[in-house]
Amino acid sequence: MEKNIINIDAHVIDDIRTIITRARNRAYQSINETLIRSNWEIGKRIVEEEQLGKQRADYGIQLIKSISQQLTTEFGSGYGVRNLAYFKQLYQYFPDWEILHTRVQNLSWSHLRCILRVDDAQARLWYIQEAAEQMWSVRTLDRNVASQYYYRLLQTSNEHKDEVENEMKTLTKGYADSPAMFIKSPMVTEFLGLSRDMSFSESELESAIITHLQKFLMEMGKGYAFVERQQHIITDTQDYYIDLVFYNYLMKCFVLIELLCCAQHNKSYVA
Repeated sequence: MEKNIINIDAHVIDDIRTIITRARNRAYQSINETLIRSNWEIGKRIVEEEQLGKQRADYGIQLIKSISQQLTTEFGSGYGVRNLAYFKQLYQYFPDWEILHTRVQNLSWSHLRCILRVDDAQARLWYIQEAAEQMWSVRTLDRNVASQYYYRLLQTSNEHKDEVENEMKTLTKGYADSPAMFIKSPMVTEFLGLSRDMSFSESELESAIITHLQKFLMEMGKGYAFVERQQHIITDTQDYYIDLVFYNYLMKCFVLIELLCCAQHNKSYVA
């Protein structure tokens, strides 16, 4: 016999949808910030080591190659020579982590890697600011850098700037980055300790994410406290198990994270 289905106020569903979306975004942002911080610290360490061997002109090149050989064996191709060079650039361009962290709140490592290809320091700062404020996708940013969008705006009179901006928005419509693409990013999966080629399960993804997420939230001092894994919640109609539960005592609210695995499409998601 079917259980009675009650009518629920649309506002209730909207509120729950908002809670889930916020939790999902916090999970993405936490992993992303940890990854960027890690890359910045690696770049800093490389620069410090280079300075010790500065008497040799080729020391820096050989150093990165040697580090890459050892790291790729242990952590994957995300730590190849090219990426290590990007890490080094990131630190050289932004030696103050607090300033960098403030500017890249809404940007992923893929955004930064694109921006690091820009030689002009003024243009770099502009792209960072615009990409963060306008919430550009990686594809939008990549297209704007490649098409010299910054310089085209500089050369355009004020009365025609709207035309250039509207053209850009039209051409990049539909370029949004999906959460699934972020989770399946080779750099992210390798950073979490998962092979980029493996079909990882929900439990493996959960274990990897919680290791980094819990450490990040508690070390950054933003009021997060880890509560429980697989928290059992009982309602009138069903039992639920929440994968990850945090509490933020500054905001006085719980942050619930649900990790989902779709076997049919071989993809993992965070909700």
